[in-house]
Amino acid sequence: MTLYMPLFRSCNTPRKLLQLHAHLLTSGLHRDALVSTKLIESYARMGSLESTRLVFDTFSRPDPFMWGVLIKCYVWNYNFKEAIILYHDMLYQRAQVSSFLLPSLLRACSGLGDVDMGAKIHGKIIKSGFDSDVVVETALLSMYGEKGELDAARAIFDKMSTRDVICWSSIICSYVQDGQPYSALEMFQRMVFEGIALDSVAMLGVTEACADLGCLRIAKAVHGYIVRREIENAESLEISLIVMYSKCADLHGAEKLFEKASHRSNVSWTAMVSCYNQSSRFQKALDICVKMHEFGVVPNSVTMASFLFSCSQLGLLKEGRSIHGYVIRQGIDPDFDLVGPGLINMYASCGSLGDSQKVFDAIKDKQVVSWNSLIAVYARNGFLEEALRLFIQLLAQGLFVDSFTLASSLSACGNMSFLRLGDQIHGHIAKTGFDSNEYVQNSLIDLYSKCGSVSSAYQIFSNIKRKNIITWNSMVGGFAQNGYSLEAIGLFDWMHSKGLSMDKVTFLSVIQACSHLGYLEKGKWVHHKLIVYGIEKDSHVETALTDMYAKCGDLQMAQRVFDDMLERTVVSWSAMIGGYGMHGHIDVAISLFTRMVDSEIKPNEITFMNILSACSHAGSVEKGKYYYNLMEDFGMEPSLDHFTCMVDLLCRAGDFDGAFGFIKSMPVPANASIWGAVLNGCRIHHRMDLIRSIEESLLDLEKNNSGHYTLLSNIYAEEEKWDKFAKVRSMMKHVGMRKVPGYSIVEINRRIYRFGAGDTSHPQTKEIYRSLENLINLAQGQGYALDATIHSTSLGPRSNNVKSHSEKLAIAFGVISSAPGATIRISKNLRVCLDCHTFAKNVSKITGREIIMRDLNRFHHFINGSCSCRDYW
Repeated sequence: MTLYMPLFRSCNTPRKLLQLHAHLLTSGLHRDALVSTKLIESYARMGSLESTRLVFDTFSRPDPFMWGVLIKCYVWNYNFKEAIILYHDMLYQRAQVSSFLLPSLLRACSGLGDVDMGAKIHGKIIKSGFDSDVVVETALLSMYGEKGELDAARAIFDKMSTRDVICWSSIICSYVQDGQPYSALEMFQRMVFEGIALDSVAMLGVTEACADLGCLRIAKAVHGYIVRREIENAESLEISLIVMYSKCADLHGAEKLFEKASHRSNVSWTAMVSCYNQSSRFQKALDICVKMHEFGVVPNSVTMASFLFSCSQLGLLKEGRSIHGYVIRQGIDPDFDLVGPGLINMYASCGSLGDSQKVFDAIKDKQVVSWNSLIAVYARNGFLEEALRLFIQLLAQGLFVDSFTLASSLSACGNMSFLRLGDQIHGHIAKTGFDSNEYVQNSLIDLYSKCGSVSSAYQIFSNIKRKNIITWNSMVGGFAQNGYSLEAIGLFDWMHSKGLSMDKVTFLSVIQACSHLGYLEKGKWVHHKLIVYGIEKDSHVETALTDMYAKCGDLQMAQRVFDDMLERTVVSWSAMIGGYGMHGHIDVAISLFTRMVDSEIKPNEITFMNILSACSHAGSVEKGKYYYNLMEDFGMEPSLDHFTCMVDLLCRAGDFDGAFGFIKSMPVPANASIWGAVLNGCRIHHRMDLIRSIEESLLDLEKNNSGHYTLLSNIYAEEEKWDKFAKVRSMMKHVGMRKVPGYSIVEINRRIYRFGAGDTSHPQTKEIYRSLENLINLAQGQGYALDATIHSTSLGPRSNNVKSHSEKLAIAFGVISSAPGATIRISKNLRVCLDCHTFAKNVSKITGREIIMRDLNRFHHFINGSCSCRDYW
């Protein structure tokens, strides 16, 4: 065998190896185990696993070493699944497992992401007594670390009797990959104290940890250590240091390092371009292109992709086309994983979707990353059906999809509320094993949340073992978007109690939840935490806070947040205008609108919606008409929502002729919302003659909206039209429609309590009803009388028990649970009924309290027997 070793080394082509193999066969030496093992290894190095397997299969009795080499060869060639199958075959043949084989098996488990199989092999290692082998321990450490099992990795590391620099590097890199830079730097500190000599490879993980942490002071200390210890200045370490300074917001430091770098290959130049891009210095990144040309450095494919990204961020179509031309002239393959997608994204970002499609069509060998780019481009630009069509086409061609393909497609399904297709994609995800991918898991939570299937979203969330901040944000946001506000706040509180990371997105979702509930004290607490986290000075957050305070009834605080804004966007102004409109302060809303226009902020559709709504609630018809006509001056076409606001304004004011004339002049047919506005106006002004003419149109347009049916039936009850009332309720029953249950939320001592009509679930139920009875008696002494029409409907306890409507229970509980004279804050999910409105006015006078009640449409401030709405709602 020794004589043939030089021959094996000289076989540097498949042909030479085949010739040697033929000679070994004719000479009979192929029967030697060592010779066949060397043949197996040589064929594998040539990339011919078929020949490797053939040599192995034709050997009569392979020994454990041959098994080990064969499995190792499959791992070399990234065929991890077959390597594990061979391991099971080896066990079946009762071949002895050696320590030589174990690192390869663990690498295969890591490559497959199969930690369970890795744990079984770990058990075998312990039973076989190989757990003290340094090479095996290092392989275990690497496997657990790569798969994010840091507790298991750390346990192995701590038990190791001998730790070389490779072990230390492995545990540091594992912490970095798992998003634990502090732990990585703690391990680095231990290395220094224990006198372990670090090399450039070990320092790569340390510099990456500094970059993730973003702390310049620590970054400079690490850089100083590298200089003092004279650690080999490899190009990879130089690049890592440049990136580290960039991520620590010291771009000047990164530039200085780049200028002094001993290695200035195109890789270093590309790293500098990436640093500028990550720091949003896109023009600086493009300037590098000129400098590279001056220094005679030829950009590679990665560099060109980075330049294309810079152009896309700046919207520089002309420059992007120039780079595209350079790519073609230099013969850079657009099929390359970064250049093709870079061109697709650049053209789309510059508003040329047609060119994006042309680039995609021109790519001959389309890889999944190119498909992903075009799918994402269409989804991002609102062409959701086209995005899904591409996804289906991708599957039909039998191409392999990855996590990004699936995430983009799920996003498109979510934005279009295509739950059925989303379910089908979910099934495909489960079959292909992507259901454990965190990117896909987060996209599934987002899909089900947007489609209103919160239980499915939460089930996926609960099954995720390792939740990152995006996972938490997706679920908190999913709860908040679907009205599960208490659940959103509960999840946020749990995150805070466990010290989990929270960002702007987390806070925006919980602010939305507080707004929905009218939970003022919780909103104030969240505001305080925003200040602690240093996030409050953000236009999105400040706008959300303004909206939250307004919706929680604290206009003074809303105005204060608004006034403190460094930059007010159209969304900020619209939120403040809407807040005053909700509270009936039309003059202040109009004043804000004027200030906004004077500040050269152009109002948008939402701004006009809010100002028209304010006019409607105040009954200011002429002002409403003025602002409606003003839309044209700003180049805006009214939408159906604006038409609805105008019809609501006219009908509330009793101008039905004007309303019907307006409806006839509309360029589009009236929808259910418009007829619903007419119906509400008829309720206010008791126009039963008009109700008959619009009833059929309304119910035909929206057969599944219980709100309109309920409003219509209540109108008939108030007018004592019992046959009509019974007919509407019968129709609701026939189509299986249920009235949306009303509930009221009251905030007491920083906690909120929810009541339904006739609620008896509260521990203080007896005291609440006793308080309510007393308040009703006192109110009756001032002339209040329970609404007889609601009493007379005989529809069971929910309707005939008007004295225990949710608003009344909330008020009664507020009176007995808060200090005398304290303001009572209530949120109602539906429109407050006339009887409860009258009752609240009386209670405010009897108790000397202000009662602030938010219903579906507006705020009611009850003070000393009067309401801010002037009984006009």
